[in-house]
Amino acid sequence: MAEKNSTSARALVSTLFERTERTFAEEMGLDLSKNTPMPLFLWLVAANLFSARISAEQALQAAKALKDAGLTTADHMAEATWNERVLILNRNGYARFDEKTSRFLQDMADHCLEAYRGDLRRLRDKADRDPAAERRLLKEFKGIGETGVDIFFREVQIAWDELYPFADKRALQAGAELGLGETAEELARHVERPDFPRLLTALLRADLDGALDELKSSS
Repeated sequence: MAEKNSTSARALVSTLFERTERTFAEEMGLDLSKNTPMPLFLWLVAANLFSARISAEQALQAAKALKDAGLTTADHMAEATWNERVLILNRNGYARFDEKTSRFLQDMADHCLEAYRGDLRRLRDKADRDPAAERRLLKEFKGIGETGVDIFFREVQIAWDELYPFADKRALQAGAELGLGETAEELARHVERPDFPRLLTALLRADLDGALDELKSSS
C-alpha cells in the first residue's frame, strides 16, 4: 500500500491509539522506562509466554498472574516450586503448555541469577549495548528464540537506546498494509519516541483483532 500523506497518517495513528491505550508491559503494570531489574525480568518472562502458540490475551493473563503471585524477580521465580508455577499457568490459559513453561521459567530464573545476578542490565553491559550481541545472549534463555527476542526488544527499546527504532515483522507488515511505512524508521516518524512501543502494540492488536481492513477503509 502506498505511504499515506501526513494528515491521513496522523488520523490513522490517532485511531490506533484510541483502540490501544497501553502496551502489553504497561497492562502488566510494568514501567520499562525505569530500566530496573524487576520489570526487565518480568518482561522477559512475558516474552517467553507470548512466544507460545496461544492467544495474546491468554499470555497476558498468565504473565499478570505470575506477577500477582509475587514471582516478580529471578530470585522469586527460582524459589517457587515447579508445582506452584504449573498451578498458576494452568489456571490462566496454559493448560497445554504449563509443565514445559514451568521448566522454562525455572531455567530462565537460574540462568539470570547465575549469569547476571538477577539483573538483565548486566546482559546489556556484557553485550556492550550491541543489539546483535544482546539478541544472542537473550537466546541463551530457555524458551526465548527469535520471536521472544523480538517481543522483548519491541518494548524494552524505550529504555535501551541502542535498539531504537525497532519493529518486529508482524508490526512492520501491519504498518505497511496501513500505509504507515515499511521500516521501523518510517513508522517511528509518526510518533514521539516514548509512544513508539505503543504504536507497535496498536498495530499488532489491530492485526490480531482482524481490524486492518476496517482501518484501511476508514482512513
